[in-house]
Amino acid sequence: MIVTQKGITLKDVAAAANVSRATAARALNSYGYVGDGTALRVLEAAERLGYRANLVAQALRSGQLPIVGFIPGDIQNPFFARIAHDIEAELRRHRHNLLIASSEENVDQEKELLESLRALSIRGFILAPTSATDSEHIVQLAREGTPVVLIDRVVKEVHCDSVVVDNEGGAREAVDYLVANGHERIGLLRDESRIFTAQERLAGYQNSLAAHGIALDPSLVSVSRSTVEHAVDATIRLFSRRDRPTALFTVDSLMTQGALLGLRSMGLSIPHDVSLVGFDDFNLATFTDPQITVIAQPTAEIGPLAAKMLLDRLAGKKLAPRHTRFPTRLIVRGSVSRLYGR
Repeated sequence: MIVTQKGITLKDVAAAANVSRATAARALNSYGYVGDGTALRVLEAAERLGYRANLVAQALRSGQLPIVGFIPGDIQNPFFARIAHDIEAELRRHRHNLLIASSEENVDQEKELLESLRALSIRGFILAPTSATDSEHIVQLAREGTPVVLIDRVVKEVHCDSVVVDNEGGAREAVDYLVANGHERIGLLRDESRIFTAQERLAGYQNSLAAHGIALDPSLVSVSRSTVEHAVDATIRLFSRRDRPTALFTVDSLMTQGALLGLRSMGLSIPHDVSLVGFDDFNLATFTDPQITVIAQPTAEIGPLAAKMLLDRLAGKKLAPRHTRFPTRLIVRGSVSRLYGR
């Protein structure tokens, strides 16, 4: 419903002019046929009541405003917050605006958000899919011709542009580094397996252990929601056992922060008691003592590239789906110690 600052609606104008809402809308928006006398009566009623049409809402419904939707997994995650900033900056350079709505890693919420934003005639979407398997709503979106760019995660059935990183390779490099420093009992703190990145990083952990002839111990893998609070609890559970790990690999920056807090609450020192490598760099990683060794993603490149890909589609460029997979890099700091006596 279109509402003015005074709360006067199109329905009020129609009633005051003694016409239908459809007739009032035609008269106020200058489309279709309305008799001169009727149109004048509607305009006078609108002026008398102080009615002003919400032009922004009208433009949204007609698809005239250049607005792009971004649905990240969790905007509280520094990784997605940085990407949102960079996407917005790139779109602004091309006179487009960004609307952000977080799925909070809930596939039902993701579906509802896409449906709501589509009703506003949002021109295109940049999306981090919540599920690697429950994706028919994204498949249908791309099939209908809506411009879509997937970031951080991909869905095999969806034929659209994507920007991801080498999650499996990065995780494998992290575990390789721990093994090279003498660690074999390496714990893993990861999020739910339905998320694409979690699956790839778990695979990297498993593949590294296998390559070094180290048997996988499922009890060293702790599953947690990707929040600092849940990661604290998962870390305490993992390190409360008698034969605790000598090293820990965490799959994102929020879990790394949770692991730091959990280990500190148990009186365990990094790297003397536990070595730590986290996936994804974050600001606090260089403010801790010691600084945290991480697998860094080229975060600054992901958002601008995704925005450019989407702008190409909005401009009508007919291109085969483009897929970019950035490499990661190991940044060695001070959170891993050499374990002797293997």
